[in-house]
Amino acid sequence: MNWPEKTPAQPRRDDKRSLGEGVFRKCAGCAAVLTHAQLATNWEVCPSCGFHHPMSAERWRALLLDNGELAPWAEHLRSTDPLGFFDGKAYTERLEKSRRTSGYDEAISIGAAKLDTIPIAFGCFTFSFMGGSMGSVVGERITRLFEIAADQSLPVLLLHASGGARMQEGILSLMQMVKSVSALARYRDVRRPYISLCVHPTTGGVAAGTALLGDINVAEPNALIGFAGPRVIENTLRTKLPAGFQRSEFLVDHGMVDCVVPRSEMKDTIAKIIRHLGGAEP
Repeated sequence: MNWPEKTPAQPRRDDKRSLGEGVFRKCAGCAAVLTHAQLATNWEVCPSCGFHHPMSAERWRALLLDNGELAPWAEHLRSTDPLGFFDGKAYTERLEKSRRTSGYDEAISIGAAKLDTIPIAFGCFTFSFMGGSMGSVVGERITRLFEIAADQSLPVLLLHASGGARMQEGILSLMQMVKSVSALARYRDVRRPYISLCVHPTTGGVAAGTALLGDINVAEPNALIGFAGPRVIENTLRTKLPAGFQRSEFLVDHGMVDCVVPRSEMKDTIAKIIRHLGGAEP
């Protein structure tokens, strides 16, 4: 007796949806379908329309720093839970989860590096760690970035990408704005250049702090930069905001940002700025 041949299993609807997952991505600017490899080799910039997709802190270091190398400072600092904050989940749990998922210990890394052979003090926010929010450790690391740079007479490059102050630390988080800006004011005495690089998004207390206080404020194309978001402002003022409000190009036109630079030109441009301002060693 011959058994009937088994009918090949049909792919489930879930299987169809996942076909190509992790291989292809759709551009958020023009909807072009691109491979992950295409975007990765082009620093997450669409080759069709030039749209700049978000890029990880690790990739930013690879783009800006010589050999992507950073000799870290203040790694031992860790956030605690001084307020015993609970919003359905303990703050300590949220910190631990962010450490696991982001691969970083905090929302900013600082240290010594070289950019086009120029020794610099470098800081880089990590948006994947609690939205790059600024708590006590972030404020302390920014403060130490400027203090060590002053002691070693180094130019500073600080890359901002943040949703603002960290609500789980309350007033202690808001105090970091004053603390870090005060450190920047003392750093001015050594007359070395401070370059602020604002990428998408740079908002809240971070935007109101060190982000827009650079000797030169540099931004990537179409980055959202501002204190309160456009929807909040529209609802508060009950008015329609102009097109492109709080985007990099709008801020250049209104004097808040000095230049908008695509990623492909970012390292060379910042190196030229530092050298022009006398930040490179003779």
